[in-house]
Amino acid sequence: MPVLVITGTGTEIGKTVTTAAVAAAALAAGQSVAVLKAAQTGVRPDERGDADEVVRLAGPVTAAELARYPEPLAPGTAARRAGMAPVHPHEVAEAAAKLATEHDLVLVEGAGGLLVRFDAAGGTLADAARLLNAPLLLVASAGLGTLNITELSARELRARELELAGVVIGSWPDAPDLASRCNVMDLPEVAAAPLLGALPAGAGALPPADFRTTAPQWLAPRLYGTWDAEAFRIREAP
Repeated sequence: MPVLVITGTGTEIGKTVTTAAVAAAALAAGQSVAVLKAAQTGVRPDERGDADEVVRLAGPVTAAELARYPEPLAPGTAARRAGMAPVHPHEVAEAAAKLATEHDLVLVEGAGGLLVRFDAAGGTLADAARLLNAPLLLVASAGLGTLNITELSARELRARELELAGVVIGSWPDAPDLASRCNVMDLPEVAAAPLLGALPAGAGALPPADFRTTAPQWLAPRLYGTWDAEAFRIREAP
C-alpha cells in the first residue's frame, strides 16, 4: 500500500486528524511517510494548512500541498473565484507517484467528500485514485445520518471499480448515543468494507507527544495500529 487516498463523507469530520493518526502509526512502525494535500481551501498564504497540522501532530513526515485558495469552498469553485489555476486529478496522481518513489507510504488527503470537484471538467479525488490505482480510506462521522452518505460513497467507489480499504470513524464521542452505538454494527455493512478505526473526540487537541504515542491504539493493523474492531464492537454496540 504505497499510496493511500483519504477521503470523507463530508467536511469537518476528522479527515486531517485521521491522516495524522495513520502517519503517526506508520512512523512508529518504522515507515517513511509523506502527506499530500491535493487542494487546501479557506486558508491564507501565511496560515498553516492541513498538511502542516499533520506534521505538527504526527512528527517527521514530508508534507506537500499542490494548491491553496483563500475561500472555504470546493476547490474548483475556490479556484474559479480567486482567478487561480485549478488542480487537476493527473497533477495529484503525478505528485503522489513521485513521493511514492521516495517514501514507504504516501497519504493523499482530499478536500471535503469523494466527488468534490477540483476543476471545470469535473475532476475529483476519485479520478486521482484511479490514476494511482490506490485504495481509499473513508472517514465517516459516528452519529445519525452517517449510514446514508457512507453507503452512497461506497457505492460510487464500487461503480468506479476503486478499492475501499475501509472506514474510520473520525470522532468517537465520550458518551455515544444510541445511533452512534448502532452504527458500529451498521457502518461496515453499508460500506461493504471493514471498520478500521475510531478516533476519540478531541484527539487533535492532544499534545503531539501524546497523540503520537496513542495513535496506533485507534487504528487497525492494516493502518499500522493495534485497534481491535471486534473488541470495540463488543464494548460499544448496544
